[in-house]
Amino acid sequence: MDTAATGGAHVAELRKTRNVTQTALARRAKISVSLLSKIEIGDRALTPGVAAAIARALQISLGALYGEAEISVDQGALVKDLRTAVRRYDIPDQAPMPDPTQLRIDLDHALTLREQTNLTGLLRILPDLLTRATTYAHTAASSQGWALLADVYSVVYWLAARHRWMDLVEVAPTRQAWAAHQQPNPLLIAVGVQDRAGTFLNCGDFEGGLTVVDRAIVAAEAALSGPEKAFATGLLHLRGMTLAGRLRDRTEAQRHIDAAWTAAAESSDDLRIHYQLFTPANVATHVLATEEDLGHPREVLRVLISLHRRGNPQLVQLAKRAGLTG
Repeated sequence: MDTAATGGAHVAELRKTRNVTQTALARRAKISVSLLSKIEIGDRALTPGVAAAIARALQISLGALYGEAEISVDQGALVKDLRTAVRRYDIPDQAPMPDPTQLRIDLDHALTLREQTNLTGLLRILPDLLTRATTYAHTAASSQGWALLADVYSVVYWLAARHRWMDLVEVAPTRQAWAAHQQPNPLLIAVGVQDRAGTFLNCGDFEGGLTVVDRAIVAAEAALSGPEKAFATGLLHLRGMTLAGRLRDRTEAQRHIDAAWTAAAESSDDLRIHYQLFTPANVATHVLATEEDLGHPREVLRVLISLHRRGNPQLVQLAKRAGLTG
């Protein structure tokens, strides 16, 4: 098999190696033969919802369907170092305790690279950053140290998901949760569950992801209050609406959409916690994507109109980018 094939071309290869016709695969995935044909030749994008349906029909993971992103020999060595650092989560280095100020500077740099989607640059610094953060957390044994380590694991998860390294997609949120529970921090735990639910999303287990999200929302509502409660539950409702949208469950999606809007109204617009930002614009973006997954283009238009009328500058700009206004 040509490992360079991606997207629709990779779907076609997987189907053919299993001696499955387009008609049979389309029937199993509950999509039209026309749509599958267009995806395979590149005329239509392979959307996450359709990808999940095809993966289930072929009885493979989403990672196997997409195919891992190609990397160079040098990058392969760095990925090996990253996997080693993840594996040694409970084994600190024998080196002197790292400087926490420098660790935060390096984490800020990693997050800047993430925002720039500079995958190569991020991969170059992440194995060493994770190793030093692990050593610091074990040596300092403080809430700040464990929180920093959990935040680094969140970056590991993001990078793994972008490259479709499904082993790390599975493991990184587990390590993140482990760090968050060393000196329990309800906010940090909620942020970690958001990433764990992302693992279910990447693997096409939408029902399992919704279960994880709902449990975390109940826990956050019991442990937090005020803007922090709105922030934590809001992030979780964003993940919930995405999972429900991929599941094509309108009722469940609407429940999370309504709750996310409520949380956005109660949260501070400039509240940034554990390098996460929750604002009305975040909610708007997720609602639009969810309505598209649900197959309701008219609802997308209605949402855009509503966003413009809300008057929030971020939402007005979002509506303009969608071509709704001049």
